[in-house]
Amino acid sequence: MTRDEMDRMIDAHFGFEAADDVDGVLATLAPDVEHDIVGWPSGPTRGREAARPFYEALFADLSESRVVGVKRLYGDRFLVDEAVWSGRAPGRPFGLEGRNRPLEFRLLHVVEFADGGGIARENVWIDLAAIQRQLPQD
Repeated sequence: MTRDEMDRMIDAHFGFEAADDVDGVLATLAPDVEHDIVGWPSGPTRGREAARPFYEALFADLSESRVVGVKRLYGDRFLVDEAVWSGRAPGRPFGLEGRNRPLEFRLLHVVEFADGGGIARENVWIDLAAIQRQLPQD
């Protein structure tokens, strides 16, 4: 895959995330995707439908999503995307009471692409310490 093809696929994926479109996000994933949100209680999952609960929870817990890219690195059918997410936390993101407070944290995606162009593996690292500092629990 070229860099442009990888950019188009991951930008479409992120666009569906920004629109809280679960089915759109899942459509960007390969049927047998390995979906790994590091630290997520269920651990890594395999397959589109197994990834659905994560996105349903994410879209209920976070709102007004804005993602600003910091840097992308490319390899043979993979990319690493560093970004900063900002928005509000109306739900319980990552098990913490959001109380609709503003929130900002860094994200690191390691994404591998399938031969057909879908996302074969999505590995996401979230700055949980930053989230915990901004959403103190009393």
